[in-house]
Amino acid sequence: MKTHKYLLQGILFKCYVFMILVCGSAAAVAAAEPPLTINIAYFGESDSSSALGVILGIDESNLQGEFMGQKYVGKTYKPVDLIPVKNPKPSAILVDADVESLRILSQLNPDVPIFNLTERHDILRHLCLPNVLHVSPSEKMIEDAQKQWKEKHPESKAMAQSWHPEYKRYASGNLSNRFRRVAMRKMDDASWAGWAAVRMVAEAVVRTESSEPKVLLDYLKNDLVFDGNKGVKMSFRGNGQLRQRLFMVENGKVVGEAPVAGVVNPADLDTLGFISKDYKQGCR
Repeated sequence: MKTHKYLLQGILFKCYVFMILVCGSAAAVAAAEPPLTINIAYFGESDSSSALGVILGIDESNLQGEFMGQKYVGKTYKPVDLIPVKNPKPSAILVDADVESLRILSQLNPDVPIFNLTERHDILRHLCLPNVLHVSPSEKMIEDAQKQWKEKHPESKAMAQSWHPEYKRYASGNLSNRFRRVAMRKMDDASWAGWAAVRMVAEAVVRTESSEPKVLLDYLKNDLVFDGNKGVKMSFRGNGQLRQRLFMVENGKVVGEAPVAGVVNPADLDTLGFISKDYKQGCR
C-alpha cells in the first residue's frame, strides 16, 4: 500500500510540475506579444452615473484581460461632441444622450456598435438603427412590466426598474457592492447599463478574439447571450433592444420581477416591449 501511495504522490508531483511549465510557457508567450487593445468611447458627462458604471466595467474587463492579452482603454467625449470617432479607433461607443444625438452618432460611426445606455424613448426602437444596441429598457418595456404587475397586484404602486442596489439574487448584491466601493454611491439603472455594455463588449472580444467593431457588432447582434447578474439569458432583438428582466420596486424595496409569474411565462422576455409583429420586415 505504501508503494502505491508513493507512486501516486510521484505522479501527482510530475503533473504539478508539468502544469507549472505549461502555464509558465504560455505566460511567457503572452508577455512577449503586445496586448489586444479595445478602445471604448463614451459620450456623456464624466461624473455621471453611467460613466461610473463604464469605469467599473473597464476595470473588471482589464482584470480578466491580464490573463488573455487584452487591454481596455476608455476615452470620454462630451455629449455635444457629435463626431466620427477615429483617434483612437473605437471597438464600441457608449452613449448617455438623447434620441437625436444617438441617431447622429449612428450615422457618423457606421459599423461601430453603439450602446444606448439611458434613452428609453420608443421611437429609437422603431428607427431600427442597424448599429445601435439599447441597454436601457424602452418605455414600452417599463409599461408592460407595470401592467403585468398590476394585473396580479392591483393595489400595488410598484414601478419597474432595470436595476436596484438592494436586489441580492444571482450575485447581483456582489456587483452592487463592487460599484459602491469604486463609485461611493449606489448602483442604479444608468450605472448598471454602463457596466453591462462594457462587459458585453468584453464577452464579444473573448468569443471572437477580435477588437474590430464590425466583428463585434455581428457577434453582439446575433450570438450574444449575457447574464448581467440578472439570472436570465439576455440577448438583443433585431431592433437593437436588449431583452432583460426588470425589477418591481415599491417604497425603495424590490417586491418582485417582470415578466411577472402567474400573468405570463416569467422566462419569456419578449412579453416586455415590442416584438416582431410590431416592426417592419427585417427588424424583428
